[in-house]
Amino acid sequence: MLRDIVKNISKVMIDKETEIELMIIAILSDGHILLEDVPGTGKTTMAKCFSKSIDGTFNRLQFTPDTLPSDIVGQEYFDVKTSEFKVRKGPVFNHILLIDEINRAVPRTQSALLELMEEKQVTLGGVTHPLPKPFCVIATQNPFDSIGTFPLPDAQLDRFLLTIRQGYPSPEKEKEMLRRFRSSDPFDIIRSVITTEEIIQLKARVREVMVSEDIEDYVMEIVQKTRKHAFVEIGVSPRGALAYMRAIQSRAFLHGRDFCTPDDVKALVMPLLAHRLSLNVEGEVKTSKEAIIEEILDNTSVPVETP
Repeated sequence: MLRDIVKNISKVMIDKETEIELMIIAILSDGHILLEDVPGTGKTTMAKCFSKSIDGTFNRLQFTPDTLPSDIVGQEYFDVKTSEFKVRKGPVFNHILLIDEINRAVPRTQSALLELMEEKQVTLGGVTHPLPKPFCVIATQNPFDSIGTFPLPDAQLDRFLLTIRQGYPSPEKEKEMLRRFRSSDPFDIIRSVITTEEIIQLKARVREVMVSEDIEDYVMEIVQKTRKHAFVEIGVSPRGALAYMRAIQSRAFLHGRDFCTPDDVKALVMPLLAHRLSLNVEGEVKTSKEAIIEEILDNTSVPVETP
């Protein structure tokens, strides 16, 4: 079923198997996705194809500076006909919520996402309303356009399981894209290939994937080094370490294994950890988050099986 998702989205998105795999890992790990890239690279199309592959409910929000918290979560209002307070639920009450240009909303609106992303619930009028299961936020942002944007706070970035950067396609793949979209839109033939109930069942099986003590030590050494690096102000949090562990379980399961390997740890280190770092002033000038993660990975010994 999971491989069917890759094949389904690949009908539209060319040469994006790695990115699709990361999105599957996110939903199996009960996490959220941040698609970060320049305009026109297919961020929104990728998110829509992913949501269409799942037989669940979907909604899309375009964030702007005048987007209010009530536009997302809903609101409590007074019904004059019945003289009672009622709750109008917002578009967040869906299995997949696509937020376009998340960094264009003001901090007040961004803060409305904190509870629903972490606790999978919304509080309206003092009453807590659970969100559908599974629930996943897919947000897009342009990291280079700073006019009219509000940077995501560290607390919110930490709630995204991973960051995906697609980049530009090769000339050959871009030519294939031009041919594929010349006479029709392949998005129209995308169909759902997995149900929400099946995803819930798969998530339960992912938790059974074995993580050896050597892999745990490997993960913890990487996490600890992010907190002690000279250029890092704030390293990976305990929530980030737990998210890392769940993600490597999901990757192992996706690759048909019931145990995790060092390759799972290394494959996810960049999309899982880079966006969780906060650099100090010296670090902002001399290096980048990605360079620090690469340095830490290169300087961390990989566990090997003893004969």
